[in-house]
Amino acid sequence: MGASSNLKAKLEQAFSPSKLEIVNESHLHAGHHHGDDHDAFDGSGETHLRVRIVADAFTGMSRVERHRAINALAAEELEAGLHALAIDARSPEEGAPAEA
Repeated sequence: MGASSNLKAKLEQAFSPSKLEIVNESHLHAGHHHGDDHDAFDGSGETHLRVRIVADAFTGMSRVERHRAINALAAEELEAGLHALAIDARSPEEGAPAEA
């Protein structure tokens, strides 16, 4: 399984979201340099993901707490090559995140 499918399974299990979308935005970063690698990134793979999630579990949590919780779940993927994770996490009362 890839980073997005692994992360999706973890998020579903941890938060039982009413809405969950994971978008691979790696192609948008083609030509960028990552870390000490002097070769430009070709935009392939799953290195840049965007998570849009709505879950009751986020009610009463600050934005920072939500991001920390999601980043903790994504630790394995981040260690394995996921370079960036954009997060839009909301409670149902806040409504659904805008889609790209």
